[in-house]
Amino acid sequence: MSERILIIDDDPDIVQFVRINLELEGYAVASAVGGAEGIDRAVAEPPDLVLLDIMMPGVDGMEVLHRLRTAPTTTNTAVILLTAKALTEDRVRGLAAGADDYVTKPFAIEELMARVGTVLRRSKAMRDLSPLTGLPGNFRISEELDRRVLTADPVAIVYADLDNFKAYNDHYGFMRGDDVIKFTANTLIEAVMEVGDPSCFVGHVGGDDFICVMSPDDVERFCKTVVDHFDDGILDLYDAQDALRGYVEVIDRRGERHAFPIVSISLGVATNLQRTFVSAWEASAVASEMKEHAKSETGSAYRIDRRAR
Repeated sequence: MSERILIIDDDPDIVQFVRINLELEGYAVASAVGGAEGIDRAVAEPPDLVLLDIMMPGVDGMEVLHRLRTAPTTTNTAVILLTAKALTEDRVRGLAAGADDYVTKPFAIEELMARVGTVLRRSKAMRDLSPLTGLPGNFRISEELDRRVLTADPVAIVYADLDNFKAYNDHYGFMRGDDVIKFTANTLIEAVMEVGDPSCFVGHVGGDDFICVMSPDDVERFCKTVVDHFDDGILDLYDAQDALRGYVEVIDRRGERHAFPIVSISLGVATNLQRTFVSAWEASAVASEMKEHAKSETGSAYRIDRRAR
């Protein structure tokens, strides 16, 4: 689907000129005359990018920018300011208010097109980052799996998942649960750095699920490093009395008390050393299957698929 751009400007000649060039580049373009109409259109149908004139009568561009940044539907919408104001303080004011870029009128259409493409790429990448861990999310994970699996070069896919995490979350609350997720992400990243595989990719599927993609030559060492580092650090996230006794107690809906062991990590690994994957979906399904085998073990564990097909 084409990326959607909204032009908010009170000059119909500029709107028409910019619209034609954007549509030639394959974008879906809408326009609004003036700030008030622009706010209504952007909030009702949030675009991927707003090209926003600053100097408009009535509701000016800075007020529009403020409204876009505070409205729930457009708070993350990319904005490029278009203005005849060229002073440094004007550019700083606009960027400080939340604009992603700034183009001074009159502008070369080639520069505007280049800036539109750059801002959209950056915005897309930022939207797909996990706000909790800063790691790439599902879109980038899917791209990476497709790229690595379909090339048929040797590859290992690691599916990492936590055990007893829900009980930890229920016992300590979601904010401390978030600390465990961030600790897990850092553990995976540190293991990548220790292994030294420059091709390694780490992504955050969501919750306590992570995907890593790397060379099969490094995957066993990576898994061992993750397990060692995770087990060395996880107790620091428990209260002392819970860490000493090795479990937390959680009361269920019926009022019954249950003991849950310390959070551990399970890793399932799929590789194409002994089999050929026809799709990223198949590779991830095998990694998920191996992860379930690892979860059947007590404590942190990993399992690597070595079956030939």
